[in-house]
Amino acid sequence: MSKVATRFAPSPTGALHIGGVRTALFNWLYSKNQKGTFHLRIEDTDIERSKDEYKFQIIKSLKWIGIEHDGDEYIQSKKINDHVNIVNELLKNNHAYKCYCSSEEIEEQKKRARQKKLPYIYNRKWRDLTEAVAPKNIKPVIRFKSKIDGTSILKDLVQGDVEIENSTIEDFIILRNDGTPTYNLSATVDDHQMSMTHIIRGDDHKINTFKQIQIYIAMKWDLPQFAHIPLIHTIEGKKLSKRDNASTLDDYSKIGIMPDALRNYLLRLGWSYEDKEIFTLEESIKYFNLKGIGKSPSKLDMSRILSMNEHYIKTIDENDLYQQLLKYCELFKHKIENTKREKIKSSLTFLKNKAKTLEDIHNNSKYIIFDEIDQNQEDFKLIDSNAKKIISDFSKEISAIKDLNRVTLEPVINNLIESYKTNFKGVGQPLRIALTGSKFGPGIYDIIISLGKDETQKRLNKIV
Repeated sequence: MSKVATRFAPSPTGALHIGGVRTALFNWLYSKNQKGTFHLRIEDTDIERSKDEYKFQIIKSLKWIGIEHDGDEYIQSKKINDHVNIVNELLKNNHAYKCYCSSEEIEEQKKRARQKKLPYIYNRKWRDLTEAVAPKNIKPVIRFKSKIDGTSILKDLVQGDVEIENSTIEDFIILRNDGTPTYNLSATVDDHQMSMTHIIRGDDHKINTFKQIQIYIAMKWDLPQFAHIPLIHTIEGKKLSKRDNASTLDDYSKIGIMPDALRNYLLRLGWSYEDKEIFTLEESIKYFNLKGIGKSPSKLDMSRILSMNEHYIKTIDENDLYQQLLKYCELFKHKIENTKREKIKSSLTFLKNKAKTLEDIHNNSKYIIFDEIDQNQEDFKLIDSNAKKIISDFSKEISAIKDLNRVTLEPVINNLIESYKTNFKGVGQPLRIALTGSKFGPGIYDIIISLGKDETQKRLNKIV
């Protein structure tokens, strides 16, 4: 058998959809597991809607999540002549024919089908008519001569055997009357020319597969193997579309979901290996197989993605986390000044506490990043005259401390608790609001130590 070759074939008519990313991931992992190759084909024949910006976004998105294709991108629009040549060959070998039906005739057929509540199938009017009776004022489309009798069986690597009545597959158009080939023709020719051995894609393509197999057989080409993956649904059970929130990779990277976490989540979305939940990249490649793909649609669960991301934040090397945070801030927030970077790096252990995203870590770090803090007005109201006295006393008390650390700070806090007959929150909360602008955030000792004595006193004195 020839070396395994798979492909991912998106259209650059919009940002890459999360379902497409999972399809690309499954193709890539299968190829790598089988020591094969993975290719990227850009299906850009929709001239009006295809844009370079989307093509670059697709390539960038795949790279971000760790999927790199072999060789150059295969650009479909550059292969149109090859597609048209195959149409002519199919015509010559009596596997296709010219259809002169007017758009009005086709619309009438569709209308009748709607009235009878039946799916529309072209009535094959021109299948056996000769060109001698063709109208002169209509430019024909070219239709493929589909099988009429019997059944066809698709031996699907995920779904098992899928059987269909041949009469339900219409004589589909392979060349429009403007001379452009249709999806089913182009995709089949491309897959053959690219020597694809496995076509792994969403199960909404099953009917296309039956059509494409007929072209393979008519051309006497070797058939690839097919695997159809169930689609991704929303948590409510509806088919996920590009219009849904959090449907593109950009939606996730903007809130600080890390590529490894999202890749791990998508791997487990409809695929399983024993009871294992967390996979390194190497383990993903080692264990991935088509047998582990389920037959039912999977639901995209944002809470599960956040939980997976939180796991990665807690467990990955802190140097790696720090680099990802810097990159995230530069892309989506602002570049962190060099003078603040070391403070953030040394404080990461507590800044990442309870954080589910890189954005959470950024928010926890704001009091370090910015000299001027945003005061939450509701929280600021909690600093009454008594709280101001606590803040003032604390600032005076730490003046004599040379080295701020938990050991030197605890007695100061405890004395204030005793003096003001309050509790830890009664002292810690006003200090936190004064230093960070919010009653929520890291522990008060961590905040003070990370800011240092001078900056702590400067902020406290501003309040009192």
